[in-house]
Amino acid sequence: MQLHDMAFGSLRRRRGRFAFVTAALVLGVGTVVALISLSRAMRSDVSDELDRFGANIIVTPKATTLALEYGGMGIGGLTVDARELHMEDAALIRTIPNKRNISAVAPKLIGTTTIGSARLLLIGAWFDQEPGIKGWWKVEGCLPKQPNEALLGSEAAQLTGRRPGDTVTIGGRALNITGVLAQTGSIDDQAVFAELDLVQQTLGRPNAISLIEVSALCRGCPIDDIVKQIATVLPHARVAPIMQAVAAREQAVLQLTRFGYAVSVVVLLVGALVIMTTMMASVTERTQEIGILRAVGFRRSHIAGIVLIEAGAVSALGGLLGWLAGVAGARAFGATVAHVSTAVIIDPWLAIGAVVVATAIGVCSSIYPAIKAAQLDPAQALRYM
Repeated sequence: MQLHDMAFGSLRRRRGRFAFVTAALVLGVGTVVALISLSRAMRSDVSDELDRFGANIIVTPKATTLALEYGGMGIGGLTVDARELHMEDAALIRTIPNKRNISAVAPKLIGTTTIGSARLLLIGAWFDQEPGIKGWWKVEGCLPKQPNEALLGSEAAQLTGRRPGDTVTIGGRALNITGVLAQTGSIDDQAVFAELDLVQQTLGRPNAISLIEVSALCRGCPIDDIVKQIATVLPHARVAPIMQAVAAREQAVLQLTRFGYAVSVVVLLVGALVIMTTMMASVTERTQEIGILRAVGFRRSHIAGIVLIEAGAVSALGGLLGWLAGVAGARAFGATVAHVSTAVIIDPWLAIGAVVVATAIGVCSSIYPAIKAAQLDPAQALRYM
């Protein structure tokens, strides 16, 4: 009779005890698999939300600023060698190697205008791109959709006394106000937004833009690579990442990952303790059996091997069932409990990892009980017969 036959026979005779070990492993591995699956889905959700939240790269004209002093007093700086950005530059951003990671490109031309007695910023924009750049905007009304429409910032609306449905004159053209921005705490509050072509004509700067805001989907591609690629196609521009957005993304993902792995380690340690306790109890219960086996010529390595085979078989089964339970739990409760909109993906490598890790934990936790079983003195064990 082979050792594995004896081990499986012992498992069949002690179904209740080893069912408890299997249940403990299913609970532990299932919890770990569910946490890892949900953590991955949540990271995808966080990345998608942060990518949609707004611009994380800004492109401005490259220029040199000289500090000026007169009579020992600083009087500000002078910008020299500034090169203007043009509409062609916005199109070039869509040609970089990682163009698939670019979700929105929003060129803007900034100037000033007077409405009544109020001096306001005039910003030309592409309104079809703004939702991908300014995802946090809250608009009373709606964004402009036609060239003869405009959007007001909250302070601009107060200063001019305009509301959605009113009109405002820009460059001699009457524009319908379709919406008013809620307060943002930025220069958007003092601005009048109109179509980029109209603002270029009004300011007498055809084809010119002041800056380009870029929203890049950085999953699978570091933002530094995208910045370098944009700088390569726009050597006359200054390309800078908005580090706050990038840092927020990385920090959120890192916290989710650390939390999932920390809980996983605790759960697996508890599972290992349950296995070791159960195997020790099994060895104590089988003292007479082990004594007989030793008396008929089984070596210590054989006794230890039987115990380890039992632990490995039960652990592998618990790992497989735990993976199934974890995936099912993550799919069932991901949307309702964790509010995860990304579907939990069935990862075969995670299944293999669950079985391998569960087996390794079961075998390692049973080494001490196996050694204790192998060290039993046959003469002492037979005294209990």
